[in-house]
Amino acid sequence: MDTTIGAIIRGDREVFPPYLYEAYRSTIRRAPKLPLIEVPLTLSELTGPGPAVSAVTPEDADLTRNAGTGGEALGQRIIMTGRVLDAAGAPVPRTLVEVWQANAAGRYTHRADGWPGPLDPHFLGIGRCLTDAAGVYRFLTVRPGAYPWKNHPNAWRPAHIHFSLFGPASTARLVTQMYFPDDPLLALDPVLGAVPEAARSRLIAAYAHDVTEPEWALGWRWDIVLGGARGTPYEAPRGVAR
Repeated sequence: MDTTIGAIIRGDREVFPPYLYEAYRSTIRRAPKLPLIEVPLTLSELTGPGPAVSAVTPEDADLTRNAGTGGEALGQRIIMTGRVLDAAGAPVPRTLVEVWQANAAGRYTHRADGWPGPLDPHFLGIGRCLTDAAGVYRFLTVRPGAYPWKNHPNAWRPAHIHFSLFGPASTARLVTQMYFPDDPLLALDPVLGAVPEAARSRLIAAYAHDVTEPEWALGWRWDIVLGGARGTPYEAPRGVAR
């Protein structure tokens, strides 16, 4: 583990972004100023409790209708699917996958999001599911829109979906973002730009015509790899070296 402040400190320097990346301005305020301290995990942290998965229902994975309003979210329907794999390429079943995203106009259902993009009363922008025995997750949602974020003049975030994966213990969590390949804002985004160039493609979904449903929704496939040579870049816990 490289613990040099200002350098890659999240593991493999070919995969993970630095904590401090000046083009991504919020990292200037939150990057560690002192060397990280390894915090030994307790037995309860290593063995549980894991996520509360008993309450997950199939309806949770349909972001177009899970707002409880009886209506359907506006926007282009998409099916997001893929596999969760370990470092050896084996499927990881019964993993809790959570997503959150902006609506089709680029607006989050959150009181802190005040830019004048329209809200959709039928879209909460959150969902969850469990991977099946083959490690597959699947969501029905709408393609999110771009939104301004004031990082620099005329700054817009490309369309993206946030993913969170929970393992069997409270500390086993991966948080990352997924992007779309045809987005002209990708090359201008400091968040994606902070990821080493060789690993950026691992955060970009691929159009999947076999997933696309006729006259209903476009299909996208994105696999999440939990380590190894093809590991997915993710956001590490702040202040703790792993």
